[in-house]
Amino acid sequence: MVFVYLLKMDYFFTLAIFGIAALGMAWMPALSEKIRISYSLIYVCLGIIVYLLFDRLPMPDPFLHPVATIHFTELVVIVAIMGTGLKIDEPFSLKGWRLPFRLISLTMFGCIAAVCFLAWYFLKMDLASALLLGAVFAPTDPVLASDVQVGPPQETTKDNIKFAITAEGGMNDGSAFPFVWLAIIIALANSGQPPDFASWFLVYGLYKIAAGIICGLLLGRGLAYIFFKLPEKYQGIKINDGFVALCITLIVYGLTELVKGYGFIAVFVCAVTLRNVEMQHKLHRKFHAFTDQIERILVAITLILFGGSLVNGILDNLTWPLALFGLAFLFAIRPVIGWFSLMGTGIHPKEKRAISFFGIRGIGSFFYTAFALQQAKFDYAREIWSLVAFIVLVSIIIHGLTASTVMKKLDDRFSNEVV
Repeated sequence: MVFVYLLKMDYFFTLAIFGIAALGMAWMPALSEKIRISYSLIYVCLGIIVYLLFDRLPMPDPFLHPVATIHFTELVVIVAIMGTGLKIDEPFSLKGWRLPFRLISLTMFGCIAAVCFLAWYFLKMDLASALLLGAVFAPTDPVLASDVQVGPPQETTKDNIKFAITAEGGMNDGSAFPFVWLAIIIALANSGQPPDFASWFLVYGLYKIAAGIICGLLLGRGLAYIFFKLPEKYQGIKINDGFVALCITLIVYGLTELVKGYGFIAVFVCAVTLRNVEMQHKLHRKFHAFTDQIERILVAITLILFGGSLVNGILDNLTWPLALFGLAFLFAIRPVIGWFSLMGTGIHPKEKRAISFFGIRGIGSFFYTAFALQQAKFDYAREIWSLVAFIVLVSIIIHGLTASTVMKKLDDRFSNEVV
């Protein structure tokens, strides 16, 4: 009975800690703006302190809780993707979205190829592990990049930097998935299962992307008709609740995954479709406000757990070559490839430098890593987790300390009033 009581005490203690962390998010945006430090960095530090002081919290070890790690990070990412799509004011067009399209094609593919080759050649990793690192590193995170993203829907300013990074974060989480699956297939081949690259290309490279786009488009248009057109046409009941955005997120993601499409892509396409059908509808602000609140709660818990994982050994397999490799990616590989990818777009060199540098890594990288390692055995699994955690930590530190200040200076120079 005493043991059961102690278990309950730890459970209630955990609830209280996470509740306090979530409550703190009510002040974080304003505090971050005032002190010019990202709340992501603050919460990681809080997580480290809490786990150093108390040993009654859940053990944040992805090897002990692989399925929980997958699904929790998955939830955080899809909520963030929905909010990201809803707050983009730029109407969708190939010309208007040329910057993010460059980033999810040239930049992302270039980063995957560079990381894969360098990890294989210099770190002596097997091809599956090297490719997984490339796929995990490449996407810009839609969750931890709030300081360099556009604000709520229907802003009065237009900003190339924030728009490009925001749209990139929403688009490339699903776009990198085929390469995660390719790494999984190669890892399975190393275990004796014959690889089928034709099926990978047709299923994971074509069908799942197409299914994600089509599901997002159809569901987005259908839901837009229900929420925007139907009440006006037939004097029906109007929806005024922001929580509907979370319902849409879960419906679109769940249905798309049921038909074996990429749910990440579908959620983003649905959000952008909702915006484009009725760009100025006031409901968009309510939708975004609710998803933003849910996202911040989930992010608070995630960052506390991440801080705890740093205390409990997630970096134990990090070597000097791995650390130098991670730093090279953040400070050289991504910025250089991003710079060259944006050549010929007509934007100012300072804008190109900012877009290339602020490719923040975060929760999406955790999801991809946990997902891949659950699907197949990778020879360097622990090294991969240590390196991914290190990349995210350094990204949070560097971008968390510089993003607000740099973006404020660039906003003053490059932001324009929308006419």
